[in-house]
Amino acid sequence: MEISVENYNELYHYGILRKSGRYPWGSGETQYERSVTFLGELAKARKEGVSDTLFAQSWGMTTPQLRDNVSLANKTKKAADIARATRLREEGKSNVAIGRVMGINESSVRALLKDGEAEKAAILDTIAGTLRRNVEKKKYIDVGIGVEQNLGVSKERLKTAVNMLKDEGYQLHYIPIPQIGTGKQTSMKVLTAPGTTWSETFKNRDQIQLIYGRSRDYGRTFDEILPPKSISSKRVHVRYAEDGGTDADGTIYVRPGVKDVSLGGSSYAQVRIAVDGTHYLKGMALYNDENMPPGVDLVFNTNKKNTGNKLDAMKEMKKDKDGEIDKDDPFGSMISDQIYAKNPDGTYKLDTFGRKIVESSMNIVNKENDWDDWSKTLSSQVLSKQPRRLAKTQLDLTYDSKTREFESIMALTNPTLRKHMLEKFADGVDSSAVHLKAAHLPRQATKVILPVNSMKPTEVYAPTFDHGERVVLIRFPHGHISEIPELVVNNRHPGAKKLLGNAPDAIGIHSQVAERLSGADFDGDTVLVIPNNHGKIQNKPPLKELEGFDPKSAYPKYEGMEVMSSQTKATEMGLVSNLISDMTVQGAPDSEIARALKHSMVVIDAEKHELNWKQSAIDNGIAALRKKYQRSAQGGASSVISNSGTNATIRIPVRKLRSAKNGGPIDRETGRLVYEETGETYTKTVVNKRTGAVTTKEVLRTEKVPKLSVKDANEFMSKSNSAIERVYADHSNRLKDLANRARKELVETPNLERSPSAAKVYAEQVRDLEAKLRTALENAPHERQAQVVANAVVRMKKEAYPDMDDADLKKVKAKALKAARIRVGAKKTLIDITPKEWEAIQAGAISKTQLEKILENTDLDKIKELATPREKRGMSAGDYSRALQMLANDYSRADVARQLGVSVSTLNAALRGE
Repeated sequence: MEISVENYNELYHYGILRKSGRYPWGSGETQYERSVTFLGELAKARKEGVSDTLFAQSWGMTTPQLRDNVSLANKTKKAADIARATRLREEGKSNVAIGRVMGINESSVRALLKDGEAEKAAILDTIAGTLRRNVEKKKYIDVGIGVEQNLGVSKERLKTAVNMLKDEGYQLHYIPIPQIGTGKQTSMKVLTAPGTTWSETFKNRDQIQLIYGRSRDYGRTFDEILPPKSISSKRVHVRYAEDGGTDADGTIYVRPGVKDVSLGGSSYAQVRIAVDGTHYLKGMALYNDENMPPGVDLVFNTNKKNTGNKLDAMKEMKKDKDGEIDKDDPFGSMISDQIYAKNPDGTYKLDTFGRKIVESSMNIVNKENDWDDWSKTLSSQVLSKQPRRLAKTQLDLTYDSKTREFESIMALTNPTLRKHMLEKFADGVDSSAVHLKAAHLPRQATKVILPVNSMKPTEVYAPTFDHGERVVLIRFPHGHISEIPELVVNNRHPGAKKLLGNAPDAIGIHSQVAERLSGADFDGDTVLVIPNNHGKIQNKPPLKELEGFDPKSAYPKYEGMEVMSSQTKATEMGLVSNLISDMTVQGAPDSEIARALKHSMVVIDAEKHELNWKQSAIDNGIAALRKKYQRSAQGGASSVISNSGTNATIRIPVRKLRSAKNGGPIDRETGRLVYEETGETYTKTVVNKRTGAVTTKEVLRTEKVPKLSVKDANEFMSKSNSAIERVYADHSNRLKDLANRARKELVETPNLERSPSAAKVYAEQVRDLEAKLRTALENAPHERQAQVVANAVVRMKKEAYPDMDDADLKKVKAKALKAARIRVGAKKTLIDITPKEWEAIQAGAISKTQLEKILENTDLDKIKELATPREKRGMSAGDYSRALQMLANDYSRADVARQLGVSVSTLNAALRGE
């Protein structure tokens, strides 16, 4: 009998173990049933003379995949038989009785039970081994509630495996992680290597990760993580410095229409691309079908010189301790997305293990639209170098916005919600009093820069701005107003238009403009773009001392030089930025500021381009400048401006908020937070360098806190007592007063008492709310991991763009959390409270504790609408006056309405005199 593939497919193509056929894997059957069916069909096919190759084709798999599935099916069937025999034995049945139930003889039952004990031990060893390898790779792994579901093992087996490792000396720590969006803490159960302390784990909490690998056979084996897709270096053309690569340094041109270098739905993206499985490209990728040499699909632009080996222009992939490529983290940076292969119906293609198949070699860090929501504020680093009047205007707008937010919270009718919001508000305002961010200027936006060298150095391609208008570009860290180029928008440039199209968050500039921006590169550097038709932002021509200054050629690496680390770079950039700020507010001459700017240009590129930054400090007399303007050759903040921010800290004895028995954490009279010193000490060992004698002493333990969080801002004025500093000091102090006012209202707000009678009346709504809360709290481990990933992304964004205020930071956090949830598979479900359910809450049908949990898992903006009195709100005379002032300063009506806390229609009605 001849059996065709088509006929056999019609008979048997009903879904396989690892990969769907016509129906999804798992439809209508248990894994055991599928295994039995699969093995039965294979046995029948072999009996009928069908080859394994033909059988594999009919089931949509290769012959090696067939062998894998046969092995898995046999293991699955035996595992199920062992589990069944063990369960029947635990029910008290004899071996003979078990045999009758299972249809096997007594000796087979004995063998299954014996194998069961051995297999149980083997499974625990496998799970423990997986945990051990993950700790070796990632150092800190989450082993908390729900992790067992992600691993595909039982809760008891995971717990036992963790205890096995604890017996080997591994450490188990409970680490608090802030929840983005709620301000609360999530406690993570973290497994670490022997000797890892709680403090070290807490310090590196952003590195806590989920366990890599999933078991599909209850812990017997675990899937491995697939490495990134790599491209051959033969398909990469390197455009070196001598070929003009410096003019587009960091840019990667991509041939359109090639699947394995696709950017997905984006036109441009910040990427990492694996090359030859050993190196990678790092930069901004964008499609460009011009000047692509034959036979290549990528053109990498670099300022490096040609050594004869194109891999020298790339970075080496990270290696693990065994010298192997670290396939889990080959690029040493966070990847937010990859491009996966899809079927014609839009579903993802999966490999035999049910994992998405990576189609493109592009590993995305940021992609088109990711930069659009970055900061909408002005940092003190920028605004303090501008006219005092502009700084005061923007800071007043910030304070007015905070005041209106406070008033809206006080209008809330539910006391529990009001207290919840007041606590968050006070903490946020305290933070604002430290960071000193000011309201944004009209239409300012953050954009990633890309090279268009056919444009004039006086022009910019910026499709979200008006053709012909003037804009200024500001890069961070920002040193001096001479680093602010003013350009004319040219959105009709054909080359730029073809390259960038209607880019929502990218602009095209000439490479000379990038050089003026503290030597920016095109590998993902961003700038603040601000319309400047009325010249509000002042700038200066490039300082003469900086003309022709190239830090890369002026301070190249010498043989044996220790290259600056990322940590040292962060420290040195902070020091030189503070120095420039302190010099500016004290009126230092441009010739001296130029010395500090030169050094800052060297420092900012010292790590990436291996520059001799120490020689730069000597040549530019940095120690002398510090002594003159900061009172010490070692440097240190010496003005209100440089003393702002969370990095400007002082050490104080370790403290905690005052306990309830001593009066609580808030002073009822003033609203200030009250702390108590813990008196915690530690033993310090002291070695006498002259005699070698060793002594010990008890020392009071201290902690770092932001300077402006514990002292009056006026205490940090420079000796010049400049007018711009006084503006910022007053702003910081009035924000602290507002935060204290909010806390005073918090302690005076009564709790909402639970009403048993209301609980009965609204029993249906209470049940629905409890069910919604349970749903919202599911998927705990993925949500914890999403929080860790999102916190790390937010920290990276803040470092790249440090002037975000609370509103901007909220947007960045929301976007980071959304992307992180997608990345780790978290499905955070917000509780949607209906008007009837809110009615039940208002009546006291829900306890205070339950309501607090609900508030942590719902959309607070929507709840504020439910809780705010519904009478129509007009505009006061003060609001109307502020609106006219903002409109006169080029703010849009949407911006004005948002600032005043009213709708656009309300604003329009007021302007019409209605």
